[in-house]
Amino acid sequence: MLDQGNTAFVLIMAALVLFMTPGLAFFYGGLVKAKSVISMMMMSFGAIALVGVLWVLYGYAIAFANHGEGTNVAGIVGFFSIDWNQIGLGQAFEEAKASTIDAAYPSMAFVGFQATFAIITVALISGAIADRAKFGAWMIFAGVWVTVVYFPVASWVFNLTSGMFATWGVIDFAGGTAVHINAGAAGLALALVLGKRVGFAKGAHKPHNPPFVLLGAAILWFGWFGFNAGSEGAADGIAALAWVNTLAAPAAAILGWLLIEKLKDGKATSVGAASGAVAGLVAITPACAALTPGWGILLGFLAGVVCCFAIDLKYKLGFDDSLDVVGVHLVGGIFGTLYLGFFADDTGLIYSGSFEQLGKQAVAAAAVLVYSFVLAFVIGFAIEKTIGFRVKTEDEVAGIDTAVHGEEGYVLYEERDETPVAVR
Repeated sequence: MLDQGNTAFVLIMAALVLFMTPGLAFFYGGLVKAKSVISMMMMSFGAIALVGVLWVLYGYAIAFANHGEGTNVAGIVGFFSIDWNQIGLGQAFEEAKASTIDAAYPSMAFVGFQATFAIITVALISGAIADRAKFGAWMIFAGVWVTVVYFPVASWVFNLTSGMFATWGVIDFAGGTAVHINAGAAGLALALVLGKRVGFAKGAHKPHNPPFVLLGAAILWFGWFGFNAGSEGAADGIAALAWVNTLAAPAAAILGWLLIEKLKDGKATSVGAASGAVAGLVAITPACAALTPGWGILLGFLAGVVCCFAIDLKYKLGFDDSLDVVGVHLVGGIFGTLYLGFFADDTGLIYSGSFEQLGKQAVAAAAVLVYSFVLAFVIGFAIEKTIGFRVKTEDEVAGIDTAVHGEEGYVLYEERDETPVAVR
C-alpha cells in the first residue's frame, strides 16, 4: 500500500536534486569571465525548461518502458524501447487519481525525481563550451542529445526491471555512468567540435567570481544528498548509508585536491576546494550505497587527487574543456565506477577474489562513453555546419552576454545626461 512517508521522502529528494541545477549555474557562472556569466547561467536554466517539458512528453516513456508491455523500437531488448501508455504521462496520471495505489509511492513521484537527473545531466555538458556557444544552438543540441542519448542510457542504468546494466549486474546506484560519464563524454565531443577559445592557454582564463563558485558548490553538495540518498526511494538504512558517504567522500576529496594544489602551485585555493568537493561527489555517486564509509573516504581522497591532475589534460592534449567537465565529471565518473570493481561490498575484488565485477563496471563505463561521445560529436558537428554553434570571434572577445542575450551581468554605472554616474 501507499506509504506517505516514502512518498514525501521521494518528493523532497526530487526538489533537492532540481535545486542542484541553479547551483550548477552559479558554480559555472563564477568560473567564466564577467561578460559571459549570463550566457553560462542561461544554459543551465535553458536545460531546466527544455528537458522538463521533453521528459513529461516522452522522456519517461523511453527511459522506463517495460519491454514486455511497451513497443520495442530498436529491436534490441534493453537498448531502446518506448511505452506508448506513458506518452504525456497518461498512465501515471490515471494511477495518481486512483483511490488505492499498490506501491510504496506513486509512480508520478518517481517521474518527478528522475526528471531532475535528466535536467542536470544536460546542464553539466554546457561547462565544456563556456564563453563561445550560441544559446539557440545549445538548446537544439540539448533537445536532440537528451532524446537520443540520455533517455536510452537512463533506461540502461535506472530501469531496474529491464535495463541492460541492471540485467548485467552493473553497480551504479545514482548515475555515475548515466549522468557523469555521459555528460563528460558529450562535453569532450562538443569541445572538439567548437574548438578552443580565443587566447586559450593555461592561466589565461581565470574565474571572475570565486564566491559564486563556492556558493554553487555548496548548493550542489546540498542537493546531492537528494541525488544519492533519494535514489534508494525509501527512508531506510541504505538511504542513510548513501547520505553519510555523500558527506564523507567529498570532504576527503577537498583534502586531496588542496594537497595536490599546494604541492603543484604553492597555494590552496577556494576554487580548488569547490572543485574538489564536486570531484568527490561525482566519484561517490555510483558507489554511495555499495561502500563502507571508510572505503568511501578513500575513494573521495583519491578522486580529489586524480581529478586535480586530470584537469591539466586539456593543455597537454590540446582540447579546450572550458570548465573541466572532462577532468572532473568524465574522469571522476570513470574512477568511481571502476573503484567499485575493487571495493564494492560483497562483489568487489577484495571481498570476492574475483575480477568479474570490475569487468562489468569497465564495460558499462566504456559503453556509455563511446555511445555518448559519438552521438554528441555528430549532433554538434551537424549544428556547427548548418546554423553554427559558435559565436563570432568579436563577440567572444567582447563577452557574449550582450551579443546573445542583450544583458550585462554587472551594471557598474548608469547613464544620466550621457555622464557615467557610479551606482551605490
